[in-house]
Amino acid sequence: MAGEPSGELICSVDDLQVKQALRVLIEDYPVAVVRDSDGEIHALGDTCSHAEVSLSDGDVEGCAIECWGHGSQFDLRSGAPLQLPAYEPVPVFALEVHDGNVYVDISTVTNGAPAPQLG
Repeated sequence: MAGEPSGELICSVDDLQVKQALRVLIEDYPVAVVRDSDGEIHALGDTCSHAEVSLSDGDVEGCAIECWGHGSQFDLRSGAPLQLPAYEPVPVFALEVHDGNVYVDISTVTNGAPAPQLG
């Protein structure tokens, strides 16, 4: 029997539509939980590394999300910028799906980007 999931319960898998992003706050830190074009779910920092713009308001295409402010795109798996003007990655967080629910652990940054400064 599997153990309990780590991280914060965010939503049900069924609550996230394909090519949709959901903005949530975990310990007052903005996180974008995103379902890509293939139905995979990702969690990353919700603030564009180029400007203080919410990524969850942008468009999802393939495995990328586009910042609506200046058009920067970020890879949902790695957080790497795919298009200028952004050149710094956004943090990608550990995500677990357990019993149909999505859990995100912002204490575990999986891509080497700076960890969030909490509390």
